[in-house]
Amino acid sequence: MPASEPVRFGRKRALPSCPNPLFLQWLTDLRDEAKEKGLKIQYTYQKAINSLNKYPLPLKNAKEAKILQNFGDGICKILDDKLQRHYRQNGPNASIHSLPKGAPPPGRTYNNNNSSSNSLAPSRKRNDAGDAGKDRGGDGGTKKKKKREYIPQQRSGGYAVLLTLYRQQQIPGSKGYMFKMELQSEAQPLCDKSFSVPDLGSKYTAWSSVSTLIQKNLLIKTHNPARYSLTDEGLALAERLESVEKERRNVPVEGRRGAAGPEEEEEEEEDAVVDLTASDEESSSSSLAVRSDQSLSERASGETLSSGDAGGLPLPGKTQATMTTSRKPNRDCLLPGTYDVILCVDFIETTGGSHYRKQELVKELQRNGVGFDVRKLNVGDFLWVAREKVAPVPGQLRAPAGRELVLDYIIERKRMDDLCGSIIDGRFREQKFRLKRCGLRRPIYLVEGSSSSAAHLSLPEATLQQAIVNTQVVDGFFVKRVQDVRESAAYLTVMTRYLSKLYQNRTLVCRSRELEGDVPSDEEERGNPSCSLISFAEFNHGAVKNKCQTVREVFARQLMQISGLSGDKAAAILEQYGTPHSLLAAYEKCGSESEKEKLLSCIRYGKLKRNLGPALSRTVYQLYCTPGALT
Repeated sequence: MPASEPVRFGRKRALPSCPNPLFLQWLTDLRDEAKEKGLKIQYTYQKAINSLNKYPLPLKNAKEAKILQNFGDGICKILDDKLQRHYRQNGPNASIHSLPKGAPPPGRTYNNNNSSSNSLAPSRKRNDAGDAGKDRGGDGGTKKKKKREYIPQQRSGGYAVLLTLYRQQQIPGSKGYMFKMELQSEAQPLCDKSFSVPDLGSKYTAWSSVSTLIQKNLLIKTHNPARYSLTDEGLALAERLESVEKERRNVPVEGRRGAAGPEEEEEEEEDAVVDLTASDEESSSSSLAVRSDQSLSERASGETLSSGDAGGLPLPGKTQATMTTSRKPNRDCLLPGTYDVILCVDFIETTGGSHYRKQELVKELQRNGVGFDVRKLNVGDFLWVAREKVAPVPGQLRAPAGRELVLDYIIERKRMDDLCGSIIDGRFREQKFRLKRCGLRRPIYLVEGSSSSAAHLSLPEATLQQAIVNTQVVDGFFVKRVQDVRESAAYLTVMTRYLSKLYQNRTLVCRSRELEGDVPSDEEERGNPSCSLISFAEFNHGAVKNKCQTVREVFARQLMQISGLSGDKAAAILEQYGTPHSLLAAYEKCGSESEKEKLLSCIRYGKLKRNLGPALSRTVYQLYCTPGALT
């Protein structure tokens, strides 16, 4: 019996090649090009390649390929364009079902260093894995790359934040953390980018790097308002950065220039660059900003400041240019003559409602020659900002945005019908409470309309008049009565000119809302050539109505919903009991029911220090301690 032939495994015949190799090559080139650019369309091209490989019939043109899966109008148009170019180069009778001589097979690309396939076909992963295993000697394991330590670039946002927090911690008796605005103002001299204004064409500032520091566990953010402090890892990194910074300062400038190239020379001279957008008076005192970095290092080394430097406020005249202040660098000051007083109008006052009446206000302000800016204000209807004068930069379409500090005057405008509606729906008390908490010290209520305009409203005229009087006497607001829109525009015009004259010789210093306790009183500011103001960005952000609130703020809102419990009374209760938990704990310590009802009656509130009274105390007790629904 003849010996049996060996059994053959696998396919007995080779797979037929793709009948459309030219189209396949073009799609492969498109896919590889998209892959090099990192475009996601590479996966669409790969799906089209898979569909074309499965199709057994030749195609005459790209339109016929529309019947295939993953072939859309875009891919077919690209293939048609390439096909027309192919006919122009090789003649109208050129074959499209065979590749030109010397062309690589479709689905593969070659480079100079490697002849392996660069296809995205499914077998690619298996081949790569096998080849990689062979290159490593067949161990099949993967070598883990050593994780590179994060070190921020010199004079970047993260670099400035780490150094500033480190130097602040080295000061004896420091609090160990910094608020956002305080940290930004101290770190700005150490950074080339602005912490508040993004570069042209970008939405990121130097402050954006803080999220990276938190992610890398170098910085920790706690509390509300946010407090920023260094972790142990951040402290170690900041200490290394500080030592490098000191070594860089100790090397003589001539020695550094001799060892450095032209590029390094420019970096060393960066500290002495003068801002070309600043005015002459700012540039004359630029030595303050240049030397602020040195003053911070002196504080870190333990040197104490004299009492003249402790205030941190700029001094007038030549003394300001020669002194080195550690609290506030010059870039946080607006010197006299370097800013304009601009009226800011809430956009609600110019749109919606009675369009004619609101446009009349704008026309009156324009007719009076008042410079104003319409923008969204989160609290109030009108306020004034001191806007820095910035010279246009050659080659840029728009001038850089100048800094803006909010003056201590804000106006809430109320017509009689609006006043009536706000009292009914509760907005009246809430708006006054928010105006008191906005950080500006001179709120004004502008009441528009005569007594006759209150005749046909939902509330009696006496109630409206009493609300206006209470706003001035009890809440301490300045109330201005006007007849119509024209008088409102006239008052805004007079106020704008008055504030321009009031602040024309003053140096304005940017302060933070979190540091309101450091602000001197009005009596101390009289005759003082400088005053501290909040930046507009911080003011408007802090006045957001629906921002995340603390338990204390929600507790205050709850208390103010009780009839007869004003903002002053709620604030007095919060001084004793900051949260509902502390109030309930105090109720539990009371021995009897009557003692619980009178727990809050002796709390004093307001300027006159009157008692809260037993009636309100009983109401608050019933609200928080009565089980079930209130009757």
